[in-house]
Amino acid sequence: MYVSYQWLSQYVDLAGVSPEELAEKLTRGGIEVDGVAPRNLGVAKVVVGHVVSKEKHPDADKLNVCKVDVGGAEHLQIVCGAANVDAGQKVPVALVGASLPGGLAIKRAKLRGVESMGMICSAKELGLNDKLLPKEIQEGILVLPAGTDVGTDAVSLLGIDDAVLDLDLTPNRSDALSMIGVAYEVGALLDRPVRLPEENEGIVVDEACAPAAARVRVEIDAADDCPHYAARLIEGVTVAPSPLWLQNRLMAAGVRPINNVVDVTNFVMLEYGQPLHAFDADTLAGGGAVVRVRRAREGERLTTLDGQDRALEPHMLLITDGEKPIALAGVMGGLATEVTAGTTRILLESARFAGRSVRRTSRELGLRSEASLRFEKEVNPEAVIPALNRATALLCAIAGGRAAPGHAEALLDAPRPRTVPLTVARVNDTLGTSLSSDELRAIFARLGFAVAGDGDALEVTAPLRRGDMTRDVDLIEEVARLYGYDNIPITLVRGATTPGALTKHQRVAREARRVLTGAGLHEAITYSLTAENRIGALGGLFESRGRVRLSMPMSEERSVLRTSVLPHLIEAVMHNRNRGIDDVALFELGSVFLTDETDAITSLPRERRTLAAVATGAKAEPNWSESGRAKVDFYDLKGKLERLTAHLGIEAVYERSSPEGFHPGRTADVYAAGADGSRTKLGRIGQIHPALQAEWELDDTYAFELDFEALAEAAVLRANYDPLPRYPAASRDIAVVVGGGVPAGDLVATVRAAGGAFLESVRVFDVYTGERLGADKKSVALALVYRHGERTLTDEEVAGAHERVVAALAERHGAELRK
Repeated sequence: MYVSYQWLSQYVDLAGVSPEELAEKLTRGGIEVDGVAPRNLGVAKVVVGHVVSKEKHPDADKLNVCKVDVGGAEHLQIVCGAANVDAGQKVPVALVGASLPGGLAIKRAKLRGVESMGMICSAKELGLNDKLLPKEIQEGILVLPAGTDVGTDAVSLLGIDDAVLDLDLTPNRSDALSMIGVAYEVGALLDRPVRLPEENEGIVVDEACAPAAARVRVEIDAADDCPHYAARLIEGVTVAPSPLWLQNRLMAAGVRPINNVVDVTNFVMLEYGQPLHAFDADTLAGGGAVVRVRRAREGERLTTLDGQDRALEPHMLLITDGEKPIALAGVMGGLATEVTAGTTRILLESARFAGRSVRRTSRELGLRSEASLRFEKEVNPEAVIPALNRATALLCAIAGGRAAPGHAEALLDAPRPRTVPLTVARVNDTLGTSLSSDELRAIFARLGFAVAGDGDALEVTAPLRRGDMTRDVDLIEEVARLYGYDNIPITLVRGATTPGALTKHQRVAREARRVLTGAGLHEAITYSLTAENRIGALGGLFESRGRVRLSMPMSEERSVLRTSVLPHLIEAVMHNRNRGIDDVALFELGSVFLTDETDAITSLPRERRTLAAVATGAKAEPNWSESGRAKVDFYDLKGKLERLTAHLGIEAVYERSSPEGFHPGRTADVYAAGADGSRTKLGRIGQIHPALQAEWELDDTYAFELDFEALAEAAVLRANYDPLPRYPAASRDIAVVVGGGVPAGDLVATVRAAGGAFLESVRVFDVYTGERLGADKKSVALALVYRHGERTLTDEEVAGAHERVVAALAERHGAELRK
């Protein structure tokens, strides 16, 4: 909201308060001012001049030599290159010694041998925003009204001796979307009275005309969307440019002047916060005999003021003349009833439209305006008739109109002010103050709130323009604003305090990010929305029979809530590869959305968090046995996952599987082994299926996807400390030949079970397959470490434990020692 300091001073006395001081007071009072912009950008010594004569320059075809009367003893000779300059015009003249925006200083000069004693200025040269100027004066010099006095200071005439405050309003302060609303706020902050305009002053009533209520019948068929509609009939109007003062006010507020009729409706909207609309009454059926407010009918269309032919939905609220639509209520008028240069009769509308209806219509049609903004916020419901009368008076004054007596109206619901109980103790307990009842009454009086009640129990009634006053805490906030936040005493917080801490899930998430980042992966954050065809490519970790589809998606690529994080990480890999980055390792901790409903969604989807990673290209950490550029493989990503599970205190167990979208021979389900022998499925890890890799133009790509909730539940977030060994260990290596389908993990589990208390650790350090072993055979080499915590083991004890291990491998897996 742009607020002109000079305009505001018409409603409240601002003497002794500069624009900057006013901005500071408003900000401290709760309405933030983003900036104060002076309208005068450096204009000085510019006056109104009268072009007495114009002659062609003797040596330049595009220059004119003008004699200009600026109120001095002699006429000034000024050379001007503007095509629209002419004798008889009133123009702004920068005298010798004048300054203009940009640091331009006007000096006596000669142009092609002809002396020039100043400069005739365009609006842009005076620092006016040419985007806000009427079209007829955007080019060439600025031509002023013929009745302007010669010698008048152009700075004050054009209203640029002003400053504009840019208010950043919060949604609850819709009352400040008008000059009068801001005046009430400033009056309360400064404790000064507010002067309201006389709304009926200046209305010229045509007593020979029948009353408006007899000539116009207002009917409302949609009471929920329009509880109040009023109109006035004005005749004898002459459409013309607005007077300068009105144009100046609008431009200061960021609104471009158009003509006197439209400008009056915009002016009153800015003044009262009540949007208005003017119809050309002669274009209405019966000259405006009937105004009916109703919802659109199936297949109905309307061409709006912007020239767009729009299809209307049945929920959209329309203004009709009893036969056809003439406006989208609260959003935009119709082109067929637009006020034009030939308009002489006006039907002026002022109404209350439901904010939800205007918001929905403006959003669906992409039409957002100052008027629709105010209707959406549901500003002061008491302003409908005062704003209508104020606009009528201005149209009579500057457009020569004559109004029919009274107004036509349909009022179905008149809101009443809300009364909120409040106690002095409640205010002081909340703010930590010691205000008395009289002090509170004085503060509410400055706000214009009525106060009843005796003693400390108050009944506070806020005017309807303050629709945000619904609870006692709202009133307490008003007290704090007016009393001054700086005046509230500093007090210590009382009551029990609790130390802040992360939940287990938050700690696991933090540790997971730290470990995976340390393992060389980069965290990604991707869209929760995906395309329908991408969901089926990689089967999700969780079962979801239905899909959660958006009703208004940005695109088909972002039309469905994802059921797996992996497709988005794959997209990120493709995005990087398309830009020459082949080595990619990413992870994401994000949500997926599941539902069992296959048709319309009637309940909220289930949201589950998953931890997923993907890697392709060269290894980030090649091992000692690999030379050159080693590619990522299954064991590389598995090693990173095991680093994570080990850090979280989880014993991970892997079991061969073949989920959809993964390589059937290079994929495993991941389980967390419990102390009681139970297993909890965490997720899956493996290579993306070669067919999908080829379709997506990827090299060998590996991924894992874990149920984060299960991972967090299985995590043991405590540090384990083992004493340094005091006695030496005995190491034994063993290579056994087993069937090709025997998992190495089963061999490790058997060794641990058979090794007894002496076995400290076991690990696989080699797997060999070859023709010498025979068909479907493999050799697995294991490194075993034996140790006793209290003494040195004897050779016999080590040999006995080792023999039991070999025997268990042979018995359970048919393992033979490799020779």
